[in-house]
Amino acid sequence: MRRGADQKVSQMNTPDQTLVTQDRIQALLAATPKGLLIDGAWRESSDGATFEVENPATQEVIAKMSSATSDDARAAMDAAADAQESWARTPSRERAEILRRAFDLVQDRAEELALLMTLEMGKPLAQSRGEVAYGGEFLRWFSEEAVRDYGRYAATPEGNLRMLVTRKPVGPCLLITPWNFPLAMATRKVAPALAAGCTMILKPAALTPLTAHYFAQIMLDAGLPDGVLNVVSTSSASAISEPIMGDRRLRKVSFTGSTPVGKHLMKMAAENVLRTSMELGGNGPLIVFEDADLDKAVAGAMAAKMRNMGEACTAANRLLVHESVAEDFTARLAEKMSALRLGSGVEDGVDVGPLIDAKARDSMEALVADAVAGGARVVTGGKRTEGAGYFFEPTVLRNIAPDARVLREEIFGPVAPVITFRDEAEAVALANDTEYGLASYVFTEDISRGLRIGDRIEFGLMGLNVGVISNAAAPFGGVKQSGLGREGGAEGIAEYTSTQYIGVENPWSAV
Repeated sequence: MRRGADQKVSQMNTPDQTLVTQDRIQALLAATPKGLLIDGAWRESSDGATFEVENPATQEVIAKMSSATSDDARAAMDAAADAQESWARTPSRERAEILRRAFDLVQDRAEELALLMTLEMGKPLAQSRGEVAYGGEFLRWFSEEAVRDYGRYAATPEGNLRMLVTRKPVGPCLLITPWNFPLAMATRKVAPALAAGCTMILKPAALTPLTAHYFAQIMLDAGLPDGVLNVVSTSSASAISEPIMGDRRLRKVSFTGSTPVGKHLMKMAAENVLRTSMELGGNGPLIVFEDADLDKAVAGAMAAKMRNMGEACTAANRLLVHESVAEDFTARLAEKMSALRLGSGVEDGVDVGPLIDAKARDSMEALVADAVAGGARVVTGGKRTEGAGYFFEPTVLRNIAPDARVLREEIFGPVAPVITFRDEAEAVALANDTEYGLASYVFTEDISRGLRIGDRIEFGLMGLNVGVISNAAAPFGGVKQSGLGREGGAEGIAEYTSTQYIGVENPWSAV
């Protein structure tokens, strides 16, 4: 594993070979809004407070953002509430066309978005470009869903009434996004809310607000009316969530983040009986059966584990491998992991960027140390790298004790623990032995077995012989303590609507 060189000048692997220079970086950062978006205008926070955004690859401050206060939160809530009725009454075709224009603008500005993400979050440019493509698809998908929000008309069984059943926008929404996918998590929430006719307040993560601000400007450029989307970045999450969630005009909160924070928000939501969508923590198993194609399984494990440096709720957290193929699988996986190149994401040939901050890097050290203390063997990696940036080596562990923290907690980093099982029943028991239930992965050449596991496994998502399954057209979400509701797919827009039934007199009753 090698660390890359200086990030000052680098060649990006794009068709036009766009050069990443310090001048280009500074121009992009200067063009990205740093204020708060309230009622269609970017402005400073009410008390002038700011917070800093750091490049995790260099530990350099790259931006100072306005830090929203409770007064700013209330102003954003006022703007969203004032715009709700007119936006709800906007024809669905018009809403769809705004979303489609936004999709086109995201494609036009893909390199700027990708570079901005890499600078503030750390992922290699190739992965940032992948997120731009993935995140943009939510805008296109929900532009198409906006005009297909069907209701129904039917007679009651008794014949005395006709039923008109419609879906209406739920109302103003608070959308809270995480730092690890700063574009895709914003589009995955904003697009269905807009399609359904809801106004919103978006609170991006303080670690990575720049991408969300750039995206919000794209929405304005696409023709979104004032007050429909408001953005309040802040260094104090409670300064925003408490006044907004305590406001009776708010009707929904959608949150992606940790389970403890999600539980706290659900308690707050109960006070006003808010609709909630919660996409929370994960502890995803990746199961490799004895009949699996090991080349396919290793490739799938690399994709499921190392996407975003492992900083993904869908990451394979526990690699459960049949005892007959465990050594072969581990050797192949370790070879792939040790060949990855670490470095700043703007450099050529970098596979793995930094973790998001010092706390995340220290967490990897603690998890590995705990596992080793319990008897685990480090097959490759296992330590931080020297120099600037929050880098940690891609790591494979074996012989892990059942009570090791690395098997019980969400890792959120490039550490892959491999454990073994004897048969299908044990594989299912090990996979389900967690309070989480988001993503899971199964590798077997026996499709019947794969579908059987799908029936028995307690996870909202399962990849069968694939390591990446997220798609704008598919419903995304978990069970147990991984959350409530679904994002994406036909189900995604329903999360932002309420069902209304109108009973109509039977038109034949007067005949």
